[in-house]
Amino acid sequence: MSKKTIIAATAVVVVAAGAFMGHRYLTPESVPEAVAPPYVKVEQPVTGDIELFRSMTGTIEPADSVYVIPKAAGEITAVYVKNGDYVEEGQLLCEIDTKQVDGARLQLEAAEIALKDATTNLNRMRVLYGSGDISAQAFEQVESGAKSAQIQYDSAKLAYDYQVEFSSITATISGKIESSTMEVHDMATQSSPLCVITSEGSKIVNFAVTEAILDNVREGDPIRIEKGGSEYGGIVTEVSTMVDPATGLFKVKASVEEGDTLANGSSVKLYVTSDKADGVMTVPVDAIYYDNGSAYVYTFDSGIVHKTDVEIGLSDSEKTEIVSGLTAADNVITTWSPELYEGALAVLAAEQESAAETEAE
Repeated sequence: MSKKTIIAATAVVVVAAGAFMGHRYLTPESVPEAVAPPYVKVEQPVTGDIELFRSMTGTIEPADSVYVIPKAAGEITAVYVKNGDYVEEGQLLCEIDTKQVDGARLQLEAAEIALKDATTNLNRMRVLYGSGDISAQAFEQVESGAKSAQIQYDSAKLAYDYQVEFSSITATISGKIESSTMEVHDMATQSSPLCVITSEGSKIVNFAVTEAILDNVREGDPIRIEKGGSEYGGIVTEVSTMVDPATGLFKVKASVEEGDTLANGSSVKLYVTSDKADGVMTVPVDAIYYDNGSAYVYTFDSGIVHKTDVEIGLSDSEKTEIVSGLTAADNVITTWSPELYEGALAVLAAEQESAAETEAE
């Protein structure tokens, strides 16, 4: 390489270095852009109720049902109803040959004849006693015999009526015939029901709860029932305080409002109160944050954000109970921003919207 070439290259390097140093010292340093304070929305704590529900399964049953059981055994001689029939109270369902009706009738007839003879004799003796033809003692004996005949007749009549009642099976309530086993020539026994009659209209739902839920279930409490996409209301009518040894749960009954379309024996989904807090301080559930399991909220005060530790209670899908840490006058920030921290600056969204409207005007 020639000497002139070396000198030229050196000059280029010197010029480039000078240009770099000049740019470095003559160009002002870049200043980071300031981050604008976040706009936030706030709400003050409000007093309200929080109620939590537990889902469980229940069984629909008629409000009133009767197992028809004969009072005497015998052969079924006639059947007047079948499954699905609607009957009125006192309507004849079937007849049973108890083999005792005829005997009771004969005894009644004999007692009736004896009473008639005793009454006739008493009337005759009364005339004689009045004329002095018989003694008072004799008349008293005849009178006692008439009274005894009356008692025997009343007893025979009662026995006959019972036998007729035993042989004629009638409905004790109005309703629908279900699970009927009545067939002509079958034997009816006192150990097996002939049929079941369920009342129409009102229904009940049976379910069971744990001891933890039992304290929140009381007579008169409302419940919500779901079946086939439809909802029904209900009222708790009975709460057992004795545990069922078979399940370890406590039985509960509730009436079902307008549940005529619900089939007896069908399963339904229902909701009962599992926990409840009335008249407590609440904030929106989205305003609550957690740090290692400890709850806190951000509050707004004169343009400054504060991180405030709180103690919380029950929570539902919309609000959370505040046990301590806030007052009713605190402004709780309900919007999220990555710029929220203790001491951060913030602007109320309402003020920003007002400024934007003024600028637009």
